[in-house]
Amino acid sequence: MTDTETASANGVAARYEETGGERLLTFSRDSREATVAQNAEGYAMLKVRTGPDGDELERYYGFDMALDHAAELLGVAVSDLPVPDAAADMGM
Repeated sequence: MTDTETASANGVAARYEETGGERLLTFSRDSREATVAQNAEGYAMLKVRTGPDGDELERYYGFDMALDHAAELLGVAVSDLPVPDAAADMGM
């Protein structure tokens, strides 16, 4: 697994990185961001934040539910979110 991986599609940019003991998947669209965070060990609940260092909004067990919330924050459909391969196994 790489330390940083990016992807983009449908006007949404995605950046996956491992930093500070967390796995972070940050989506950006226009001036908005949404981050899905999980501990580095990969077994804790996913946190949805307003950005990598932003306020925590909600916690989820499932990656699909966290992606749904992130898409809502960006005003796009879940299918518009590009998920880098390194982040595909996030969630419980």
